[in-house]
Amino acid sequence: MEELLSKVGYTGFFGIVWGTLFIRYVLFAGGAFLIVWVFLSKKLSHKLIQGKKPESERIWHEVKYSLITFFIFALSGIFTAWSQVNGYNFIYEKVSDYGIAYLIFSIFALIFLHDTYFYWTHRMMHHKLLFKSFHLVHHKSTNPSPWAAFSFHPLEAIVEAGIIPLASVLFPLHQGAMLVFFVYMTSLNVLGHLSYELFPSWFLRSKFTNWHNTTTHHNMHHKYFNCNYSLYFNFWDKVMGTNHEKYKETFEEVASRTPNSKDVSYQKDGTKETVAA
Repeated sequence: MEELLSKVGYTGFFGIVWGTLFIRYVLFAGGAFLIVWVFLSKKLSHKLIQGKKPESERIWHEVKYSLITFFIFALSGIFTAWSQVNGYNFIYEKVSDYGIAYLIFSIFALIFLHDTYFYWTHRMMHHKLLFKSFHLVHHKSTNPSPWAAFSFHPLEAIVEAGIIPLASVLFPLHQGAMLVFFVYMTSLNVLGHLSYELFPSWFLRSKFTNWHNTTTHHNMHHKYFNCNYSLYFNFWDKVMGTNHEKYKETFEEVASRTPNSKDVSYQKDGTKETVAA
């Protein structure tokens, strides 16, 4: 890292990080949009959770704020790199320093830490004193597209960018572990905003998979706001009783749809409304 910074400087490093974030966004969000929303749109129309797509101006809103988010994330990257060079965090570059076993462990530790960090900061931003300033921009997408994955107000982006600086002062992190984490995080974030349910209908009935969230889980959060706060796993929502009471029922209804079935939308009182045939 020190050698790279000496060659390109912090300004050049900022450009590299922002560009990398943009490319990642285009590949993951754009790829999901192109495959699911364009190429397979008609074939998967019965899996569209809310039975309709958002307006084009809402998608442009998501893209605009995502590009702003990447400036915040790039600044976080600079801060993390500066901290590494100056010995203020535990990021390391040689796998042999801690071994393969620890490298694998650190990936899981980072993912589980982020899941907890996200749940509690997410609930914090839903507090009435913070919601409008921090989180309303993201919730403008009541029916999100994959482009909403990083559509944050700058204040929320600062909170979201905090996971790596925090984790890097708690335990040693190899750059490869962070790369795997970024791929996993981005994939699940885009999947959560996909608005098409691709998980099988048995997913929540199996003890081997019901601990993991689905697209319906986060889609219901965008629609109803005050439920389903968790990111990857359903642990915290179960422990804190914040899953929507109709989550399992809604998921199984959506996941069980066939091309000839009717789409059903769940209202805030839990009643069903047919929205498309």
